[in-house]
Amino acid sequence: MKKCLIIANGKSPTKKVVEYFYTKGFNTIICADGGANSAKKIDVIPHYIIGDLDSISLSTLKYFKNKSKIIKIKRQNDTDVEKCLKFAIKKKFDEVVLLGVTGDRLDHTICNLGIVIKFYGKLKIYFSAESSFLTPINKTTQFNSKVGETISIYAFDDKTKISSTGLKYKLNKTALPFGVRESTSNVSISNKITLKIKSGIVFVIRDFNFMKKHDLF
Repeated sequence: MKKCLIIANGKSPTKKVVEYFYTKGFNTIICADGGANSAKKIDVIPHYIIGDLDSISLSTLKYFKNKSKIIKIKRQNDTDVEKCLKFAIKKKFDEVVLLGVTGDRLDHTICNLGIVIKFYGKLKIYFSAESSFLTPINKTTQFNSKVGETISIYAFDDKTKISSTGLKYKLNKTALPFGVRESTSNVSISNKITLKIKSGIVFVIRDFNFMKKHDLF
């Protein structure tokens, strides 16, 4: 399995977070344009810097000139994160963790969440921000947990039905249309959680610090 990290131009991840994913096999680092500013700040050398290069500072560009492969893509019909994902697909990566995808601008955060859906099925995408870890799923999925873990589940329309085992608040062919109903702060009562999904994509959001502590990734 080929795995990579993409650092976007949002709130910078810590170096410890990058190192954690590195130990999990995500050892190719791609910066989406201004994400390279964050990489420089936390003393991380990306393998690639990709984008239209309108957000990376001149000092950062100069710093990485002979350290990273810099790929300028001028087109404006996709975001820099999308450019990086298309590059990852071309290079036959199987899994990617998106970092630096939230920040001061809510529109960028919403856009990045939409990108997770847009690229679903083309490669496996995880979305890590602050103390949250998001995984999109669209089929029956089982994962390890620990009793007491907080798990939130979001869907987008009433056609998507969700059933669960191992959660305190059980879902039984339940629809969670966005803006109508959600399963926020559900709680694990088992070391194994099973979610059965029918007709749609679901976001599963977990406590990243809890996952690291119990080695649940």
